[in-house]
Amino acid sequence: MPKWLENAVFYEIYPQSFCDTNGDGIGDIQGIISKLSYIKDLGCNALWINPIYDSPFMDAGYDVRDHKKVAPRYGTLDDVKELLEKAHEMGIKVLFDLVPGHTSDTNEWFLQAKKAQRNEYSDCYIFTKSVWDAPPQYRLMCGVCERDGNYLINYFSSQPALNYGFYEVTHPAWQMPSDCKEVQKTVELIKDIMRYWMDLGVDGFRVDMADSLVKNDDEKIATSKIWRGIREMMDKDYPNCALVSEWCNPQRSINDGGFHMDFYLDHYGNGYSTLFRYLVDDENKSFFSDNASGSLSTFLDEYSVNYPATKQNGYICFMTNNHDMPRATFYMSNDMIKLAHTFMMTMPGVPFVYYGDEIGMRYQTNLVSKEGGFSRTGSRTPMQWDSSKNLGFSTADESKLYLPVDKSEDAPTVENSIGVEGSIYENLKTLIALRHQYSSLANASDFELISAKEGENQLVYKRGEFKVYFNVSKDKKVIKLEGKGEVIFSLGDYEIKDDTLTLNGTNALIIKE
Repeated sequence: MPKWLENAVFYEIYPQSFCDTNGDGIGDIQGIISKLSYIKDLGCNALWINPIYDSPFMDAGYDVRDHKKVAPRYGTLDDVKELLEKAHEMGIKVLFDLVPGHTSDTNEWFLQAKKAQRNEYSDCYIFTKSVWDAPPQYRLMCGVCERDGNYLINYFSSQPALNYGFYEVTHPAWQMPSDCKEVQKTVELIKDIMRYWMDLGVDGFRVDMADSLVKNDDEKIATSKIWRGIREMMDKDYPNCALVSEWCNPQRSINDGGFHMDFYLDHYGNGYSTLFRYLVDDENKSFFSDNASGSLSTFLDEYSVNYPATKQNGYICFMTNNHDMPRATFYMSNDMIKLAHTFMMTMPGVPFVYYGDEIGMRYQTNLVSKEGGFSRTGSRTPMQWDSSKNLGFSTADESKLYLPVDKSEDAPTVENSIGVEGSIYENLKTLIALRHQYSSLANASDFELISAKEGENQLVYKRGEFKVYFNVSKDKKVIKLEGKGEVIFSLGDYEIKDDTLTLNGTNALIIKE
């Protein structure tokens, strides 16, 4: 296990929307380099950068055309080397995105696999026996290539699925078992890509759709075996590099697959959803909601099983948001967001901050889909730095911007957030600093639930020598004080008297014994 993960706080960067330094309206690698000091000052000591590989951008770069080439709109390989060098000088680790489940249909591997004559890539994708063979249970592209067969895709039509075989073979004429030698070439291709970037200095990968490799693998047995083999390679040759999975099943991902971290994803009705963004009839009914109507039971039922089962092997990762879902401002007020951030930064695991969440950037509605973003497009708008042209993102004409910036008169920016008492930014920066200062608030202590009374909008838990108290309602709450100590963080007014704590509404308190 890489030791640096014990105290890591990640910052996710959507590169095309972060900072444009050449005036073409699209963010670039030099833009990331120019903002490393800002990221460091916030307290984040690791980056996750969404794909920067060569791509036709039918899915914002998740349709990879060449895994070892930097997309020209972002810069060059020398820019990547400079980014890694300068980030490492500042003590910042860098994860790239790994997309192992599919490629672009313009990828050279696939162009070769489409050919009628067999070649070294023929078995790297999944083709049916003939063009007339199109089982309805699979997503297929039919009759569009020279080869006699239809090929499986991973959702978008431009993303042919790579072949890791089938755990349960239902069509033996064209489905290969997951343990056959033919599909091992695909695994080796992915390992080769990983080695290439780790040899250059990349500190690991966030793995896109990590649970979706082997088909007909409902229990993810064969998929986990592949990742376990990759973890063994990393432990041997790259022991300080890390993997975080887009999986949301920590026992399978961490314990079975060998991932160092697993994201707690926003799946409707699960623990993450019911904590932060559980919409019922367009109203947020989560625990951290402004109407204070949500329950903790779903989260606690999940976490009470998954955390103890995986804590010796890896980390469950909370994220403020990511590029695939509406920003938190779509669901809750700034005051409630600060409360949610307090929770995320005082829980075990490795937290991830999505760019712009530290200033409360808004989810932009009614935008035309950009590069396969669709409903996700509104969370991918340019970072808002200051009051200058295009809010400091780019000097380009507005018509050339990757996406429009927030045109509201009160659009939050870094400039109007830093140094402002009570801002989301200052609150988050303080919490990250506490996490770095006290190892018990990071990963040196366990999570111990003290109180979570149903219907009372209260939560109290212990992390080592710390106790964290929450009142998510708008009303004052009297909470039993669990021991005495020094208040090191508060979101608002409170009163401690004898063995009781009175917390004002939408408030949290951290007490160090």
